[in-house]
Amino acid sequence: MTGPEVLDIAREAIWTIVIVGWPVMLAGLAVGIIIGLIQAVTQIQEATLVFVPKIITIFVVLLLVFPFMGSVMDGYMNRLMDRVMAGG
Repeated sequence: MTGPEVLDIAREAIWTIVIVGWPVMLAGLAVGIIIGLIQAVTQIQEATLVFVPKIITIFVVLLLVFPFMGSVMDGYMNRLMDRVMAGG
C-alpha cells in the first residue's frame, strides 16, 4: 500500500466520522443554544441545567439516527475491505 492510498483511506475515515457525528453534534448545539437563551432571559445561571436536556436529546437523536450511522459505517467498511481484497 502506497502513501497516497493510506492518505485516501485516512481522509475517507475522517469524512465518515464527520458524516456520522453531525446529527448528534447539531442536536447538542441546538439544545445548548436554546437553554442558553432561556438562561439569559430568566437570569438563571445554573451550569448543570444544560446537561440533562442535552443528554436526553443526544440519546433520542442517537436512537433515531442509528440506522443512518450504521449504513454509513457499513459503506465505509465495505469500501475499505474492497481495497484490501484488491490490493493483495
